[in-house]
Amino acid sequence: MFDASAYGEAVSSILALDGNGERLMPLAMLPAGAGRSSAEQARALIRTNTARGLFPNARAPEAAMAGLYLYFSCIEEAHQIAQGVGSAEGSFWHAILHRQEPDADNAGYWFRRVGAHPIFPALRERAAALGVDFGGRWDPLAFIDLCEKARTKPGSAAEMRAMEVQRAEWQLLFAYCAASGQAAG
Repeated sequence: MFDASAYGEAVSSILALDGNGERLMPLAMLPAGAGRSSAEQARALIRTNTARGLFPNARAPEAAMAGLYLYFSCIEEAHQIAQGVGSAEGSFWHAILHRQEPDADNAGYWFRRVGAHPIFPALRERAAALGVDFGGRWDPLAFIDLCEKARTKPGSAAEMRAMEVQRAEWQLLFAYCAASGQAAG
């Protein structure tokens, strides 16, 4: 299970606004103006901090900040930050937000830039446990296709499964970026 408290009091209190890191994010962005109050509260709290302030010992604080914005569907802020992070983690967040846009081709471009990410084995395992299995390796391009199909069936088991895998993806990547370690940029 995801433990929001592992990322400090400030991050934990922001994530507590909506599910403590367990929120099922939509497969496609909500129409403009359909935001949630938790997103506005989170946006305001995140903006009062810096990446280093929220993630002082993180492996990739800017990437973790992009992930935090993405969790609350603050796509513009997540995009601005991810675009400026010149690492696999920045490309990964960038790919996820374009998948949610939805812009499958652009998401595919960014996932190809990610390459084989260290979270892929754990993500493959978690996805398989949820009923999404692409074989021996995680395939982010196949997951884009699955999300494209699932989002056309609102309320379906396929949509729920895709959102659950997307949540696992967010949790694993966020944990990787926010984990203590040498800064990656």
